[in-house]
Amino acid sequence: MSYDTSPSSPFPPPDPPPVPPHHAAPKPQRSQPSPSSPSYPTYPAHPAHHSSPTPPTYPWAPQPQAPEPVRPPRRRHTALGRHSDLRVLRTAYRRQRRVATLTALGYFTLFLVLSASAPSLMTSRVSDGLNVGLLLGLLQIPVTCAAIALYEFTARRGVDPLAERMRRQTELDTRRAEAAR
Repeated sequence: MSYDTSPSSPFPPPDPPPVPPHHAAPKPQRSQPSPSSPSYPTYPAHPAHHSSPTPPTYPWAPQPQAPEPVRPPRRRHTALGRHSDLRVLRTAYRRQRRVATLTALGYFTLFLVLSASAPSLMTSRVSDGLNVGLLLGLLQIPVTCAAIALYEFTARRGVDPLAERMRRQTELDTRRAEAAR
């Protein structure tokens, strides 16, 4: 059996990548053999470590990323009680929504419960052509308007002053931050 030694490709094989000098294996130094001991190769001392990064052995190897510069922390003026102010504002707004919603929905629920559980009461006459069910249904409009007025009243009394105080504090914090720059 014979093998063809000619290259199967018209292109010569690629040269191996160059090896940096500090990656090359050290060559053994031969010392004078003594007749009583066998001769073993001796290696030179390891070169001192350099702090510079070593280049990659292969060109496709990932390049080491330079660390990002350390930035000094930004100094911010943190207002005392900022989180508690937000909590108080959220609580006031939540209370305002609940009162207004429960006023309108509570009346409507009462109307539905009376219609289902007390039909004799709802059909009783108040005046000619007007029974209790119709009267309570017509009162739904003024009750809804009262819920809207209650919502506005609680907003002016409880929520708006808190929001205004927080807005002023935020503007003051912004001016302080701009002055510190």
